[in-house]
Amino acid sequence: MANQRILVTGGAGFIGSHLCERLLNEGHEVLCLDNFFTGSKENIRHLMDNRRFELIRHDITREVFLEVDQIYNLACPASPVHYQYNPIKTVKTSVMGAINMLGMAKRLQARILQASTSEVYGDPKIHPQKEDYWGHVNPIGKRSCYDEGKRCAETLFMDYYNQNKVRIKIVRIFNTYGPRMQPDDGRVVSNFIVQALQNKPLTIYGDGSQSRSFQYVDDLLEGMIRFMATAENITGPVNIGNENEFSIIELARLVRELTGSSSGITHLPLPENDPVKRRPDISYARELIGWETRVQLREGLEKTIPYFEQLLRKSS
Repeated sequence: MANQRILVTGGAGFIGSHLCERLLNEGHEVLCLDNFFTGSKENIRHLMDNRRFELIRHDITREVFLEVDQIYNLACPASPVHYQYNPIKTVKTSVMGAINMLGMAKRLQARILQASTSEVYGDPKIHPQKEDYWGHVNPIGKRSCYDEGKRCAETLFMDYYNQNKVRIKIVRIFNTYGPRMQPDDGRVVSNFIVQALQNKPLTIYGDGSQSRSFQYVDDLLEGMIRFMATAENITGPVNIGNENEFSIIELARLVRELTGSSSGITHLPLPENDPVKRRPDISYARELIGWETRVQLREGLEKTIPYFEQLLRKSS
């Protein structure tokens, strides 16, 4: 593929900053758009001197007019701490942001990829989750601002495709971790690593038997970029996640081992509507784009822990 001019919304966030970096390394011109609600300039500071990189401070709930070939729509708070802080803003980001980005893609005849989420499956009754599963979601629960916002964004993407032939791609992202996660974002991997490095008790909600599949950020980027390059009539959604499933207590023990921590474990009540199980069926991604995760949990944590060690050293 020839070098493209690519817009990444939420480009200063955890995943967005890695995507900007990867696209620059592939020779593309990258426009990073972020309102810095959860994104950070530190995540993209090392890219600022690259002449093919441009930073735009903007909120995608408001229209923006740019000239690009592709759009990766990643803008939205993705951790419960942040998306529940301002639930109305979270819904607006998913819904109005999708409308504004789809309008731009329609005008420019640009390809656009929506970063959807495994949260569209809610607390699933089917395990593992395939793309044709409609989910089990509470539309009025505390998490619904994120779950339903993303579900509505998927609806809008399909409607723009069916009605206006916009060139869309939808990926459903399962739990992703890696360097540049925020230490206070409330996600289980960052929580455990920070607590372990400080020798504080690891906080487990419930008894720890609930399970998740964790993918390293580099695997996610590979899946998104490969899927963006598929034929025009392939819209998704497609699951991008790790098939290997771990209980939360297993994750806690592994983090404790890898950090050499003396942390104990403390249990708190399980939050409302917190899914008991979450694991993708990735047979569609495997068949369609030859993709599966390469970095397994131990290796990925070994790549992630030094980032948090450095972060904690800076802040002490």
